[in-house]
Amino acid sequence: MVESSTFVHVPVLSRELVEGLAVAPGGHYLDATVGGGGHSSLILSQFPDVRVSAIDRDAEAIAAAQSRLSSFGDRVSFWQGNFSDYPPGDTRFDGIIADLGVSSAQLDIPERGFGFRHAAALDMRMDRRQSLTAADLINESDEVELANIFYRYGEERLSRRIARRVVEKRPFETTVQLAEAIAQCYPPKARYGRIHPATRVFQALRIAVNQELTSLETFLTQAPHWLKPGGRIGIISFHSLEDRLVKHSFKDSDLLKVITKKPIIAQEDELEQNPRSRSAKLRFAYLPPHS
Repeated sequence: MVESSTFVHVPVLSRELVEGLAVAPGGHYLDATVGGGGHSSLILSQFPDVRVSAIDRDAEAIAAAQSRLSSFGDRVSFWQGNFSDYPPGDTRFDGIIADLGVSSAQLDIPERGFGFRHAAALDMRMDRRQSLTAADLINESDEVELANIFYRYGEERLSRRIARRVVEKRPFETTVQLAEAIAQCYPPKARYGRIHPATRVFQALRIAVNQELTSLETFLTQAPHWLKPGGRIGIISFHSLEDRLVKHSFKDSDLLKVITKKPIIAQEDELEQNPRSRSAKLRFAYLPPHS
């Protein structure tokens, strides 16, 4: 078990998220992806009577957030699970936030298997209570299934070639073995660019293992019903598949009104401090008060 102190997640677009949420005294907010607790800490710090309900699929994230937010006492409560399964009961929130995708902590803890800088088991489970791992998908799916996963969730143009290579070379045990096999599908010049050739496939596997887009669709359908009239929802996404879902869900909603016509992106100072913020996009919508 990894100590919670090693779970350090740098939250992105923090200023913009808290500003756009318009945190009010006495407000109750839902952080649907608490991570290490960075965004929740900022929300709770706005006023002494603000409350937060915090969700995460990852037990290590919950442990880290509980430690970081302990000074706020009973103003924050925790629930471990997929945000699409969250049971709010009769609770309605003044605001809801979600910071999608994999966290910097998950990427930086090698044994979680989300990245390929270090050799680790092909895991990629955000919730380690589930049985399906990346190794299961890579080693047991047929070639067509793999090609579809790589193309649909990673927008990988060499999806068929990579799927064929994976089936030829498997079984794979480690992240590095898989990353090297993927790189060999690219011409030598393309193997050493700014973005590693395996990046898109690893994204695709992670999304498939955790059913991220399916969960997001469900959450986006349910979350507007959890808002109080006038309440706001802000979602940070990190790739076009997520951002597209958020954009269209807000625009097509019968309940919500869009606040951000164009997504909010990181400013220069944040880009310098946290390069991972370069792909972050933040969108807001709100539930209009009853007329």
